[in-house]
Amino acid sequence: MPIPSFAGLELLDTPVLICDADAALRFVNPACENLLALGSRELLRHGLTELFQPCPALRQALDTALRQGASYIEHDLELQAQHSGATLHVALTITPIDADGGLALIELRPLDQQLKIANEERALLQHQANRELIRNLAHEIKNPLGGIRGAAQLLDHELADRPELKEYTEVITEEARRLQTLVDRLLAPHRSHSRGPVNIHEVLERVRSIALAQHPQGLTLTRDYDTSLPMLSADKEQLIQVVLNIVNNAVQALRGQGRIVLRTRVARQITLARKRHQLALKLQIVDDGPGIPDDIREHIFYPLVTGRAEGTGLGLTLAQAFVHQHGGGIEFESRPGQTCFTVLLPFGPDAAG
Repeated sequence: MPIPSFAGLELLDTPVLICDADAALRFVNPACENLLALGSRELLRHGLTELFQPCPALRQALDTALRQGASYIEHDLELQAQHSGATLHVALTITPIDADGGLALIELRPLDQQLKIANEERALLQHQANRELIRNLAHEIKNPLGGIRGAAQLLDHELADRPELKEYTEVITEEARRLQTLVDRLLAPHRSHSRGPVNIHEVLERVRSIALAQHPQGLTLTRDYDTSLPMLSADKEQLIQVVLNIVNNAVQALRGQGRIVLRTRVARQITLARKRHQLALKLQIVDDGPGIPDDIREHIFYPLVTGRAEGTGLGLTLAQAFVHQHGGGIEFESRPGQTCFTVLLPFGPDAAG
């Protein structure tokens, strides 16, 4: 059980530890558990210096802060976790918190996490701009499109005795129909959706079946599920579309030959769309394809951006829109041989975006 006087620190997004002058840990908050991938009971069994591989700068910072009775700051400190071996680049702040100088509050702010939060804020703003652009563009196209289709149908009727010309009206009608489908997809994120309990693994199995039916030879879809995950409160059809769009992109990058991993995990104490959530779904879709081209990485979620001549550039835009409507986030990492899209969705009734 946490010490009552430190209970408020559990709500912080920043990983926080409290230790004494001997570097024995007295308290760790959930964000710190998440950072170090260990539970509080296990962490409290170790001293501060035992959590990381030998780092004289860390011990010196603690001693200096307690001796001088003032905060000590390191703007960029590299720590290597003893348990996982992971390398952490953090901004370190150590602050004495009692009059006797016996306890110190240690803040570990991962530098990559700060960058991630900034990128998420930028993505939210860009998504809002994209949404307005798509809505306006779709309505501008939709209004004259009906007139074009109607005129083509009337012309087709007038040319009933000229079959050699009907081919042209059929082209007009078919292309207008195709544009109508495109407009409907553009407007889809702005329509109302129905929420209910959703098992994410049912969603993944549906998408897996579709992908394997389309590419029965050469494509491997591997399951890596955490079956203990709770139900999501979500629109099932929208989630299917999110996963299907990402998987389709992966299949096309692989040209139907390769391996895709569908992975589910739980993320704890995570901030999504400016809200703090105790539990969230971490869904990862990983492929071993050539990776995303460098020239479109910064704009991959923008509408009409695609790396394929036959692509529409709407799949990831719609996926991002649906994820944001559920109060979640979507991000990716890509290099030759591995591309990983990560979808984060909060559990619970307050998950609406």
